[in-house]
Amino acid sequence: MRSLFAIASEVGAVLRLNAEETRKHHLRPAAGLVLDAALDVDVDVCFALGGDGTILTALRTYAGTGVPVFGVNYGEIGFLATIDPEDIETGLRLAFSGAFEVLSLPGIEVRGAGSSWLAMNDVSLHRQAGKRVADLAYAVGRDEIGRVRCDGLVVATPAGSTGYNLANGGPVMAWGVHGFAVSFIAPHSLTARSLVVAPGDILVVHNRSREEPADVAVDGRPVGVLAPAAGLEARFRDGQSSLAQLPGTTFYHRLREKFGRLATQP
Repeated sequence: MRSLFAIASEVGAVLRLNAEETRKHHLRPAAGLVLDAALDVDVDVCFALGGDGTILTALRTYAGTGVPVFGVNYGEIGFLATIDPEDIETGLRLAFSGAFEVLSLPGIEVRGAGSSWLAMNDVSLHRQAGKRVADLAYAVGRDEIGRVRCDGLVVATPAGSTGYNLANGGPVMAWGVHGFAVSFIAPHSLTARSLVVAPGDILVVHNRSREEPADVAVDGRPVGVLAPAAGLEARFRDGQSSLAQLPGTTFYHRLREKFGRLATQP
């Protein structure tokens, strides 16, 4: 954060910090700082300093506004991050000069139980702790594809395909691919297979259990419950958020850097 303040002051930029950030850093009024700031979409860039969860929150916050999110990785993997901490000064100078590319990211709109949510990474259904395995049926449109007893199910965007979906053995989808992946958490079946759904199709998931509800999470955060016999719908929504990345960065380079690094760590 010190580097951000220093470089912003040097280039004459104004930083807006919400109430949470103002309290966290014990900030006092100063030139170039707007403290306890309300959300404003009339900004040039949003800086997200943290892990992928922090960056995902920023992407959802500015979804539909065109404001690019510039992520600085202070988490474990930081697959969505634009730069790592060791590159912060160079990276921030590029950000303030506008020398970055913007990648448009799709989301998944989920509707069910009278509510709707937007996921940038994934939507997941989980069996509740201490209860029986989930019994989930899934269909595309009117065509039911299968029914699986499992610990849960994950619906992932291309950006989210390297997260929970990857851990389930689901397919990795390059950024720029249109569609979303469906994979299962610990399926109690020899025939459960991951699926890639076309962008124009609607995925419907039904809870076939007579008694057991399933927890619903969006980008890893609990949002609700899918009751027995209830269903939810997932739709691909293109162009929801804007992610800043350094010129020349590719999905495949990022994949190698992030997951190759994990393989070599002790």
